Amino acid sequence: MADEWAYRTTIETASAIARGEVSSRELLDAALDRVSRLDGPVNAVVALDADRARAAAEEADAAVARGDGLGPLHGVPITVKDSFQTEGLVTTSGAPELADFVPKVDADPVARYKQAGAIVFAKTNAPIWAGDAQSYNDVYGTTGNPYDIERTPGGSSGGSGASLAAGYTPLEVGSDIGGSIRIPSHWSGVCGHKPSYGIVSARGQIPGMPGTLSQADIAVAGPMARDVEDLELALGLLAGPDSWNDIAYSLDLPPARHADIAEFRVAVWLDEESCPISTDYRDRLLGAAAALEQAGATVDYEARPAFTFDKGVDTFMHLLSAAEAGTWTLAQLEEIAANDEPPQGELGIWHAAMRHREWLGWNERRLQQRNKWRDFFTGFDVVLLPVTPVPAIPHDHSVPFTARTIEVDGAERPYADIFKWMGLTGVSWLPATVVPVGQVDGLPVGIQIAGPFLEDRTTLAVGRFLEDALGGFRRPEGF
Repeated sequence: MADEWAYRTTIETASAIARGEVSSRELLDAALDRVSRLDGPVNAVVALDADRARAAAEEADAAVARGDGLGPLHGVPITVKDSFQTEGLVTTSGAPELADFVPKVDADPVARYKQAGAIVFAKTNAPIWAGDAQSYNDVYGTTGNPYDIERTPGGSSGGSGASLAAGYTPLEVGSDIGGSIRIPSHWSGVCGHKPSYGIVSARGQIPGMPGTLSQADIAVAGPMARDVEDLELALGLLAGPDSWNDIAYSLDLPPARHADIAEFRVAVWLDEESCPISTDYRDRLLGAAAALEQAGATVDYEARPAFTFDKGVDTFMHLLSAAEAGTWTLAQLEEIAANDEPPQGELGIWHAAMRHREWLGWNERRLQQRNKWRDFFTGFDVVLLPVTPVPAIPHDHSVPFTARTIEVDGAERPYADIFKWMGLTGVSWLPATVVPVGQVDGLPVGIQIAGPFLEDRTTLAVGRFLEDALGGFRRPEGF
């Protein structure tokens, strides 16, 4: 079988298994062989569960032979981001103190994929505590980008993006508080969807530590794939009330606002002095907007919600700090509070010592911005945005984190610029779909399609059009 199925979609793969065209065991063995042959320099796959996966695949094939009812992911071998607890398989979130942690239960997203029939055969790499735009840690080392091994595939779901790009898996699950689904989708040339906040339970993700029940503000879990239809299928499996609420609540996401792309009203927001993007990347984004125009969509390059980019980003940085503060010790927070200037520490630490009263003020600002977004989306259906200012960056593990820089058209910019365009939408809990829109110097780039809260299917519909119009995923050389 070799690599015949490596780049098929999730839907194609599940359908072929159900028809008996290919067996789950054959697909699993091919995936394990592919990882063994190709993953050495990439280092996307960090823990295997081959024996249990083979047993599950054989049972899946027996179910097909018996004519049993089959789930939509029946027998499909997949990988899962290492921050999601997976029963019986070591889960570290890149932290040395969890190097031997083997969960007894699955995180909710993993459980929902398994309930649909998926077979988890491996975990994929992430930065420690899922807290960087690059994927490296002291447990498993550094993950390279399949398009250029000297560059990062992104983070924190970087192993997920690299595993998809390398053809190890057709489906993944990522998490996103500051772009951790969107960055690796963009830099690894795949598709990802950051759901509206609260519609997908992320219980069982690390951080917090195993056993934590709270779910952080802004943070979501969502699907990653090479194909938008796979994202749509996966979102339908992942979305819904958690076990606290399912006794009374259900979720019924509305359909896309329009069936015909010509009926969509599209805003395009690409330029901000405080976070410029590269000229070549901007050209690819304009190409995506042009494709929509050519299809008859109404496209506006000047429309903006009634608040500034900088105000939105400032709100994000404050609330991100608060959301992440639970991972720091009291001593660290006291040190932050004692300094006149924010320390050059990890992402989000700048405002971590704020008092709850101050948080309430920033939350009110967020709610005001959410209201302005709601007004904005009465006149527009989606807004097209950059993901980061540039394509995938070279590995940079220098300390301190916030002293790092990136290069944009020859100019040095702060590392924090990576997160600003995503913070703008994420802090207001908006759904956002990322799809590839071409390449810059051999590196893939994607577009962020944001839309109204709870109207995830609208952003996915525009993503599906752009995927078809611009060619979608392109496999990296050598894979």
